[in-house]
Amino acid sequence: MRGERTTMAGVRKLALEEALALGPNWRHACHALLYAPDPGLLFRRIPLRYAVLMQMRFDGRLGFPGGFTELQDGSLEDGLNRELIEELGEAAGAFRVERANYRSSHAASGPRVVAHFYAKCLTLEQLTAVEKGAPFAKDHGLEVLGLVRVPLYTLRDGVGGLPTFLENAFIGAAREQLLEALKDLGLVEPGSVPGT
Repeated sequence: MRGERTTMAGVRKLALEEALALGPNWRHACHALLYAPDPGLLFRRIPLRYAVLMQMRFDGRLGFPGGFTELQDGSLEDGLNRELIEELGEAAGAFRVERANYRSSHAASGPRVVAHFYAKCLTLEQLTAVEKGAPFAKDHGLEVLGLVRVPLYTLRDGVGGLPTFLENAFIGAAREQLLEALKDLGLVEPGSVPGT
């Protein structure tokens, strides 16, 4: 699906090369889905499988950590890693999001902004360290109000868990990026992603 042109939440999907060639009048934002295998059980019976982090943003919507990158950052990934440390704290310096973690780019239909999306697999220890250190990050309480784990299960009622989580307000294409990544990375059981 990389490079395929589709519409997602009012934006156009682009190949990375096309997004980078948009010119100097465009701003670039980079965000990352951080996840880790999680062998835990909820209520000693519901397999967690993976821990996936999102954040509650300053505007009350859910999104992924990251932000705008500047030319002085060097590369998109350099800017993204700088943003991760600002929003998540020093524990985000224990790993690096690289070009190999790139997933997609989307151009906004209004302002000249292109959003680049990455997914990085961590160890559960790294992810837990990020969660513990996030309240001490530079942007905590300002741009970021807190981290949340995405419930990757559906309760017996068929509503609780992931289906209910998806009813929250998401920024831009974050909901669609989450669903696509969950499916493509095999983070949920086949057929368990609503709307796919």
